[in-house]
Amino acid sequence: MTAIGPDVPETSLVLPDGRTLVLGWASMTDRGLRRDHNEDSVLAAVPYFAVADGMGGHAAGDVASDAVIRRLAEEQERAESGFADPEGVEPALDLAVGDIREETGDLELHAGTTVTGACLTLVSDRPYWAVFNVGDSRVYQLRGDVLEQVTVDHSVVQEMVDAGRITRAQADRHPDGNIITRAVGVGDASEADYWLLPVTARLRLLVCSDG
Repeated sequence: MTAIGPDVPETSLVLPDGRTLVLGWASMTDRGLRRDHNEDSVLAAVPYFAVADGMGGHAAGDVASDAVIRRLAEEQERAESGFADPEGVEPALDLAVGDIREETGDLELHAGTTVTGACLTLVSDRPYWAVFNVGDSRVYQLRGDVLEQVTVDHSVVQEMVDAGRITRAQADRHPDGNIITRAVGVGDASEADYWLLPVTARLRLLVCSDG
């Protein structure tokens, strides 16, 4: 993740082999023009970068997204060395589910949220991004001039693409494009998928919601 502008936060970390890793980042969130409030929550602090998108079709989506980011922030605070243990993501999501249900227990529908992000970790003393995802928020990587999606959506249309029933282009216009198959706080389907990306010079990651 490289600096996006002259005034973005930046930090330096010393790797086990003595080299210095310099990270820069920026974050923003906006409710947009279609909703009267913002159900997204963001965490941007080494070694965790994450976005949670509260589900508009469920009650108190903003409560759900905030609960997930709060629990991931606790993992971030534990990473005193600047490097995370990716195995902490799943317990954090489990705790967030409990928080969501406690805070919205009197609602007819449980709140839900997607979450996606990346945490900086070490594998055999080498730096990697551990990318994680639940739902249809996404992580992209930019290498040179090539922007590539890293995560795979948990959605009805993605399952149709995987089954060969529709093309990627058709999925982008499909009427069921907003139906997701996995979310934190809704049912038992909150398990994240993971990818490991080696940290390389000038690599940029984009962590974003679907809107």
